[in-house]
Amino acid sequence: MLLKQILPNCALHSNRVNGDNRGSLIAIEAEREVPFKIERVYFVYDTQPGVERGFHAHRSLEQWLICVTGSCVIAVDDGRTRHEAVLDTPEKALYIGPGLWREMHDFSPGAVLAVIASARFDESDYIRDYDRFLAIARGEQT
Repeated sequence: MLLKQILPNCALHSNRVNGDNRGSLIAIEAEREVPFKIERVYFVYDTQPGVERGFHAHRSLEQWLICVTGSCVIAVDDGRTRHEAVLDTPEKALYIGPGLWREMHDFSPGAVLAVIASARFDESDYIRDYDRFLAIARGEQT
């Protein structure tokens, strides 16, 4: 369920929780909760205090981020506007579409960030230079 539209291709969602007196369960299914076919899942963990991650954009990759334990802050930037989203419960998910710069910071001790991706790793899909990202976002280069 949509909680907040952050940018045209970035939104904070609520993961549906199923539970009873035994505990809670969140199921994530491709093309249901996650709006794409899932090709890759990875976890960011053991991030040391003060360490920032990300600092890139993707040309076509879509991602669904969930901080399954602890918390972290995800900054997204479309070249004009920058927004931050706090992921502090597995009940929240952040959808990040293609063409957005992302940075991850303020990881709490023990935080585990799950990233569900629409494609396998492909270095050619990355834009790792912020000035180049800005030029692409403004339509000055491809």
